[in-house]
Amino acid sequence: MSYTPRLKERFLKEIAPALMEEFKFTSTMQVPRLVKIVLNQGVGGAIADKKLIDFAVDEMTLIAGQKAVTTKSKVDVSNFKLRKGMPIGARVTLRGDRMYEFFDRLIATAIPRIRDFRGISDKGFDGRGNFTMGITEQIIFPEINIDKVNKITGMDITIVTTAPNDKEAYALLREFGIPFKKNN
Repeated sequence: MSYTPRLKERFLKEIAPALMEEFKFTSTMQVPRLVKIVLNQGVGGAIADKKLIDFAVDEMTLIAGQKAVTTKSKVDVSNFKLRKGMPIGARVTLRGDRMYEFFDRLIATAIPRIRDFRGISDKGFDGRGNFTMGITEQIIFPEINIDKVNKITGMDITIVTTAPNDKEAYALLREFGIPFKKNN
């Protein structure tokens, strides 16, 4: 018996039919779906302390359940004492079952742990059906042990979908359960 993530099953049985009904799609292939989720964390102090990159990579690996890679600078910036090729952050790209597992943990456990949470802003859409949101503290994820955190840093989470516009992407993410702010 093969394993299917809970959110993937929910997408196939509930979300896709609901979106077909809402947007009057004629084919199931027109229904927007998740392609990948990219986690990105910039480490500003990495220029002075190289160990911060190792901590960031380890934390991103714990959060994503997949090995993180370091990102390197592409240009020289003399004001920041930055040289081309220096490590400046960590990144993970999730696809398939790992993507659905992470998305489920994000919605069910991480987002409710955000302090003073009033909903996620819907201003993160890019016009092509992709959504980016910022997290200010990595300690909202239960995989991170607060006692072992070296420095509290934030990260960007980009959700890439097949939706051709923001309206369909918003409907898809709303159906998945992302708590967007209510516009009054």
